[in-house]
Amino acid sequence: MNTLTYNPAATLSGGDFKRRGRKLAPMAAIVVGHAVVFYLAYSGMLRTVTHAILPQVVTVTFVAAPEPLKAPPPPKVVPLVQPKPTFVPPLPQVNIVQTEPTITLPPPQPRPSDATPAVAAPAAAVAPPAPPQPSAPKTVSGVEYVRAPQPVYPSMSRRMGETGTVMLRVLIGEKGTAEQVTIQKSSGFSNLDEAGRQAVLRALYKPHVEDGKAIPVYALVPINFQLG
Repeated sequence: MNTLTYNPAATLSGGDFKRRGRKLAPMAAIVVGHAVVFYLAYSGMLRTVTHAILPQVVTVTFVAAPEPLKAPPPPKVVPLVQPKPTFVPPLPQVNIVQTEPTITLPPPQPRPSDATPAVAAPAAAVAPPAPPQPSAPKTVSGVEYVRAPQPVYPSMSRRMGETGTVMLRVLIGEKGTAEQVTIQKSSGFSNLDEAGRQAVLRALYKPHVEDGKAIPVYALVPINFQLG
């Protein structure tokens, strides 16, 4: 059994197909144009094409030309005023007569008849005799003790083995006490010298008597420091 198939395009003739194609061509061009515009707008190329086609606006500013500089005014010329000469009248001539100088002596004064007796100068006051200056105490060779010096050996000097003799010059007063002690000759060690000076200061001496009167004298007192 044979099957029949209906094909409308087959029934159209060639002339009908051309007429239908001419009718659809404008519509297809419009669709393609819209698609191109949409694509350009979406991708940003439409703005670039628009800027390239449209003319660019250029702003022109007119600047006025500067005014020419004015020339400085010329300096003023001040005329010099010449002073008028002053007329000085000549001085009259005066005849000067030269005269020799004269010297006038004063009249002599009368001398007094009685000369005024000279006033005797007052006699110089006689100064009272100065009191006799006390003589310096003399130095005696020997001394007697009421309480002999008792020196204390310094412990530091004992540990260090220091020995020696210090010579002391002592001023013995009228009461037998040591009023002044100086070092006449050092032992070589300051600790021993000071220990001997303190011992002489604590000692008590017998006063030195001359003409029944005790007088101060100097005496030399040796202090010997020796280790046993």
